Amino acid sequence: MTSKPIITGNRGWLAVIVILLVIVSDQILKIWIKTHFYLGEEYKITEWFRLLFIENNGMAFGMEIGSKLVLTLLRIALVAALIWYVVLIRNFKAVRTGYIVCLSLIIAGAAGNIIDCVFYGVIFNDPMPPAIAQLFPPGGGYGTWMLGKVVDMLYFPLFEFNWPTWIPGIGGEHFLFFQPVFNLADSAITVGIIVLILFYSAQIASPSSYRNKEA
Repeated sequence: MTSKPIITGNRGWLAVIVILLVIVSDQILKIWIKTHFYLGEEYKITEWFRLLFIENNGMAFGMEIGSKLVLTLLRIALVAALIWYVVLIRNFKAVRTGYIVCLSLIIAGAAGNIIDCVFYGVIFNDPMPPAIAQLFPPGGGYGTWMLGKVVDMLYFPLFEFNWPTWIPGIGGEHFLFFQPVFNLADSAITVGIIVLILFYSAQIASPSSYRNKEA
């Protein structure tokens, strides 16, 4: 993967476009799922690709670590720091455009899940299945600001099998790949981090380092 470090003036707008596209697409899909599926409902597109509506209180792919409020605040701080970093480095010629795009994907993915955490507890109710949630319900939301649940729906059960009984510890157990259910925001974060590590890890530096290179 290559990128041209020649044209730098428009890379701030490129970052804005990437971030907005991811956030808007992520929120459209989440709101559609939330208002058309009941919790736990599954729609099979193919045998290996399904929409499965679940919610989680934690990080990407349904992981849960520590306090929800602390996690939300840390996410907001991380996004703010990354935005500021991109603003500072966007016009340095030594910074490759692909690096900016990777950072923008990570920012957008984190921001997409932050929106769920900050607002969804207030703007959605949480009825028992098979009832479907309402947007701006008359009786108010299911929670408070900062404590909303993240909506996940992308499910890829690519293959499954039972381990042979002769294997110690796991013999006879059922194995399914890929089990996590995730969303577009999680995908943006994952793609951004993987591409950054594979192609742009040498670009990771402080703004002052880039400034010194161009001095």
